Amino acid sequence: MKIKALILFISLFSAFSLSAQKAVRKNTKQGNRSYKEQKYEQAANSYEEALKINPNALEPNYNLGNTLYKQEKWDESIAQQNHYLQLEKENPEKVSSAWHNIGNAFLHEKELEKSMEAYKMALRINPNDDETRYNLAVVQKMINDQEQEQEQQQDQKQDQNDQPQPPEPQDKPKQAEQQTEPEQMSRENARQILQAIEQDEKETQKRLNEMKAEERKQQAQENRRQNKDW
Repeated sequence: MKIKALILFISLFSAFSLSAQKAVRKNTKQGNRSYKEQKYEQAANSYEEALKINPNALEPNYNLGNTLYKQEKWDESIAQQNHYLQLEKENPEKVSSAWHNIGNAFLHEKELEKSMEAYKMALRINPNDDETRYNLAVVQKMINDQEQEQEQQQDQKQDQNDQPQPPEPQDKPKQAEQQTEPEQMSRENARQILQAIEQDEKETQKRLNEMKAEERKQQAQENRRQNKDW
């Protein structure tokens, strides 16, 4: 009787396991279709449904990380890819791709050092990945440029510190409590200034009269010339 019960339990468990596997595959395939159609939210939902049934299923774990990346959820994508790396033990190509995607996500977050290390991990596993090698070169150049810029800023700051500082501004002397009265103009000074103004006016008027006389003279000559030519 006990043997029959054990056999029945094994049969039921096997049937449940097969049903669960089918559900995982179904949700994964649905997620893949949505991913190809660029319906990333629907794809993520399908992969998550598959992982509710089997949290350790490799394909939906890997694909969910890529889907989160497409949704620009960089932190979630990195966490998901790291979770996949803990599960995957047999497919070095997928492991390398996961590290590559982690490097891309860190690059979007401007975590250049972490991005560089992720690309290096990917190349250790798959040294022939030209795309990863290119991305690594780009990140290394960005890091070098950043370091050079920081050095230039430090040098400029040091040069400014080395320059002689301008003297401290002196305090203005305090004004007297009572201001002095403006100096009074003497009568003699006033008379001299008035005479100078009158003289300037006479000279100006004289020059104007001379200019007018010269203009009348030239006009008369022009009239005589025209009459002669006529």
